[in-house]
Amino acid sequence: MRCRIYQKLFVYAERQEISLAGLKKSASKKSGKIFVLDTNVLLHDPQAIFKFQENDIIIPLVVIEEMDDQKRRQDEVGRNARRVAKLFDQMRQQGKLHEGIPTEGGGTIRVELSDDIQGLPEELLYGKSDNRILGVAQHYKQKHSDRLVILVTKDTYLRVKADALGILAEDYKTDKVNIDELYTGAASFSVSVPKINEFFHNGHLVWTESELVANQFVTLIADDGGNQSALGRYDAAQKAIVPLRFGNKDAWGIKARNKEQRFAMELLMDDNIKLVTLVGQAGTGKTLLAVAAGLQKVLDENTYKKLLVTRPVVPLGNDIGFLPGDKDEKLRPWMSPIYDNIEYILNGAKEGKKEKDDFKPTNIENTIRYFKDRGQLELEAITYIRGRSIPHQYIIVDEAQNLTPHEVKTMLTRAGEGTKIVLTGDPHQVDHPYLDSNSNGLTYVAEKFKDQGIAGHIIFTKGERSELAELAASLI
Repeated sequence: MRCRIYQKLFVYAERQEISLAGLKKSASKKSGKIFVLDTNVLLHDPQAIFKFQENDIIIPLVVIEEMDDQKRRQDEVGRNARRVAKLFDQMRQQGKLHEGIPTEGGGTIRVELSDDIQGLPEELLYGKSDNRILGVAQHYKQKHSDRLVILVTKDTYLRVKADALGILAEDYKTDKVNIDELYTGAASFSVSVPKINEFFHNGHLVWTESELVANQFVTLIADDGGNQSALGRYDAAQKAIVPLRFGNKDAWGIKARNKEQRFAMELLMDDNIKLVTLVGQAGTGKTLLAVAAGLQKVLDENTYKKLLVTRPVVPLGNDIGFLPGDKDEKLRPWMSPIYDNIEYILNGAKEGKKEKDDFKPTNIENTIRYFKDRGQLELEAITYIRGRSIPHQYIIVDEAQNLTPHEVKTMLTRAGEGTKIVLTGDPHQVDHPYLDSNSNGLTYVAEKFKDQGIAGHIIFTKGERSELAELAASLI
């Protein structure tokens, strides 16, 4: 049935002789576009209404209705719905929303009361919200033939239907990053043997041959075809490549197994680096290294008062509220990967790698309770972080690819004095319905902070969990 509907849509588009390329060409000559926003755009970014500069923004009335349905939710979606409501309420003081409110950029924001979709194929006349939004876009397209009318939505199917009807449709791209061009955090250069010798002899190598950013890692390879090489990190203050200081150190018995892990350990153990982003597929050791470094910094070196590990709750079935028990019992299934990593690390302690007089681990539950009682460890859902100020803590945000850029911003702004935040995740395993590898908070932050002296980033390429895990990650 759905296939027949889409076939009719495309036939409809052909019958109307709609040429999107021609439409773009003719309308591009006009100043000021008209953007019709879908509900998911505002729920993704409440500030989206201020990011279209001199263009006009149309908010269909059904979008207001849909946001009203979401306002009671206690998650990020509900908060964004309430935030948008406050923005509209403030704009009401400037005039009538249905007539249009001027923006600072020179455009207008208008709530469209009519959602007449009589001009659409009969298959779409079923009262669905998406179709009513399509109707508004179609109405403005016909009414303003001299201007470019664009439907902005994060819903792929709605963009497909819009294209079939000859309505220009785009994703909300303001916070998108091209994953194929994502900053890797490392570079390799072929240099002469004397330069490598200078690097080891002087403890640094002044670098002017190409542009590097702060804390970018460098592999120097001898150009004579030999095996001589060196690993370093670019120091922006010295404008030189300096040797790694922490790459070979272990944290609670965990040592780096490959080059990228050495780079990651350098960032995790350096107290001057306040923000670390670790990107890589499953099994590359991102979370394990982060947790081990956190335990080292909190329990051994006392650099931070507490290790706070959190991750977003993105359910594939029932939400967290349907699980039985108190908060800790509800969180246990979601935090299982963290428990597994802590258990793996603490098994080293049982074997004598990290014995302590006052610490005799028995099982993972008792061990975590032991550190919690001492105020040195906290495992928390990211939902409960909002509104807090978190000073002097080592914070790990696991599965950060399931956070929106706004949610990551909220997380980073919670950091108080002396706090370090580590974001880990795989951008190719996004579970959030309106995020992808290009628009999630992890990749967005990695790209935005790539030239900041207090931030560091590395992409893992080699799996270390097991041969099976690495093959599964690469082949399936």
